[in-house]
Formats: sequence, C-alpha cells, structure tokens
Amino acid sequence: MKILLVGEYSRLHNSLKEGLQTLNQDVTLIATGDSFKKFPVDFSIAPKFLESNSFLKFVNKAFFKIFKSDLRLMEKGIRFYFFLPKLKNFDIVQLINSDAIETYPTFSRFLLKKLFTQNKKVILLVCGEDTPVIDFLLKNEMKYSILSPLLENKKLKNHYHYSLKYVQNNYRKLFDFVNSKASALIVSDLDYKIPMEQMGFTVNFIPNPVNTEFIAFQPLVVSDKIILFLGINQRNYEKKGIVFFEKALATIAAKYSEKVDIIVTQNLPYQQYIDLYNTAHIVLDQVYSYDQGYNALEAMAKGKVVFTGAETEFKEYFNLAERVNINALPDVDYLVNELSFLIENPEELIAIGKRARAFVEKEHNYKAIAQRYLEVWK
Repeated sequence: MKILLVGEYSRLHNSLKEGLQTLNQDVTLIATGDSFKKFPVDFSIAPKFLESNSFLKFVNKAFFKIFKSDLRLMEKGIRFYFFLPKLKNFDIVQLINSDAIETYPTFSRFLLKKLFTQNKKVILLVCGEDTPVIDFLLKNEMKYSILSPLLENKKLKNHYHYSLKYVQNNYRKLFDFVNSKASALIVSDLDYKIPMEQMGFTVNFIPNPVNTEFIAFQPLVVSDKIILFLGINQRNYEKKGIVFFEKALATIAAKYSEKVDIIVTQNLPYQQYIDLYNTAHIVLDQVYSYDQGYNALEAMAKGKVVFTGAETEFKEYFNLAERVNINALPDVDYLVNELSFLIENPEELIAIGKRARAFVEKEHNYKAIAQRYLEVWK
C-alpha cells in the first residue's frame, strides 16, 4: 500500500511511518517538522525563506502587526503547492488534523481539493485540537480541560489564539470540508475521543504508536539525588498548566534541597529536549489531560515516572490496577504531596518506572498500532 502522511506535531506520524515500514508499506511524510522541534520529514514545507534572515523576520512581524496575518502561513502553502506533482497515486492520504498544511484555511481547501482528486482514500486523524474538540471544550462540561484557564480568566484569550482559531468560520469550513471527504476519523487518545463522541462523531480510537525499539529502557537508579525535569513549550504554557508545576517545584526545591536536582528548559529542539530529560527520574508533562500525549509516552517508555493525564477514564479503559504514571492535577498541594511521596519512597519511583515501560510496550507498540491503522484504512 502507498501511504501519504500529511502533517507532524508530536512525532506520531514518524512513529506510525516506522511501524508501517516494518509491515512493508510504502510511506511518505510531508510536514513542516513542527517549528523548533524539527521532526524528520520526507518533504519539508517549513517556511525557510521567511526564517532565513533577521530582515525578513522583521518584515513578517511588521506585516502581522498591521494585518494580523502571518506570511509564513502563505509560504507553507506555496511550498506544498510545488510538491503536489509528487503527491499522486497514493492509496491512503492521512491528515494529522484538518489544518495539517498549516496555511490559510481558504488556501488549504484549494490545496486539499487538488491533493484529494489525485489520490484515493482520505483519512482524518484527530490527535490534537480541531473544531469539534474545541466546540465541546468551550461548553465547559468536563471537570477540567486545556481550556480551563481561559474559561476561568477571559483575559488569557490572547494565549489561546491557536485553539480558538478552530471555531472561526474559515477553519470550521476547512474541518467540514475534510470531514466530508474522509472515509474514517481516527483519534489518538481519550482527550480527543471523549469530545468527538460527545459532539456526535463516530471515531476509531487507536492509541499513539511508540517505537520502543528506538527508545531504550533505562531502569531508574537512585544513588544520590532525584532529578526532576520540566520542559516548557512557551506556546502551550497555559494549556499544559505549567504554572502549577513551577509552584510545586519551588516548594520541593526548598523542602528537599539536599535530595533533588531540578532541570527546567524552554522551547528546545526535540533532540536537545530528549538529551536533557534522559538524566531525569521524574518528568512533569501536563495537568489538564485525561490520557497521555506523545511526550509523556516516550518518557514512560524510557522508564521515567511521568506526571501527566491518568484519569479514571484512562485507568478503566486500559484496565489498570497499578499506577503506570502519576495523574497530574491543577492543584499545587496535590502535586507537592505526590512528589514528596516519591522522593521519600524511591522504591515506588523505581516500580512505577518499570510498569510504565511495560504499559507502553503492551498498549502502544508501534508495529501493532500500525497494523490497527491498516485495518481501519481497509
């Protein structure tokens, strides 16, 4: 089967590609590489021209200030357009979300019409924010979500530009167009399965693929200090509830100054990010999720203890009797208590790390997940 994967935000499509290739599938990935993360792609539509020198960056900033429009979106679309002759005769075209090309919505619809007409089956993967997800979260019917800070404080609206764009008419039209052409909808975790189903969509839930052959398990050893790691992506600061981690870490640093080392980073390329957190025992991921995203799963695969989404819905779905991670909540005292327990009980830290790896191997094996994608596509 000849497969085209469009878009990449978390390394999901790279891991899926690796799984599919072990099953003798022909896979091509076209994407930007997701800004500073620089994920591998076969065809890059990253806005290299407008990022090439400081003058062009200044011009783009001035254009945005006057017209509220980012010229890099146009460059991504133009680059995609010139790749179209190479994007023909695929059996499957899978978009990582409706805005997979990351250009202006009207331009995106124009490009996707051309892409869809020269290929066979279209699949829409919802593994992040998209129109129905944001529609549901704005109803404020869950106990918390990535929109909780905004719903509690409307002054944060500027921090949610990326999220709220999906409920604008032009992005809604884009989602409706892609959905009308898609043979199937796939969701990658419960944070998207629940909203999509609540909005009346029929979805196929396939957990994130993780290449555990690529990620070596490192059993935790506590011989000196326990290392805590917080990697901040400034764009997602509010949505991930980073402020709760920062406050908890300040308390932990004062309480256990002789027992812990704390590493905090911001906006690092993917490989640098990985190199730094390799030394950690505990990784702080996000507080407003019900399930794990890709960063959390990779850390769990290495045997780290990850503070992330592990709500009741997650534990029930996977039938878990023991903790494979720590359910992070938007509650500083709770986070301090959980961290304190692990620091004072390193044997539990080691046990959770082992269970984390076993869980990822069982439920997120990239070859088994790739096979599930093939079954849905067929």
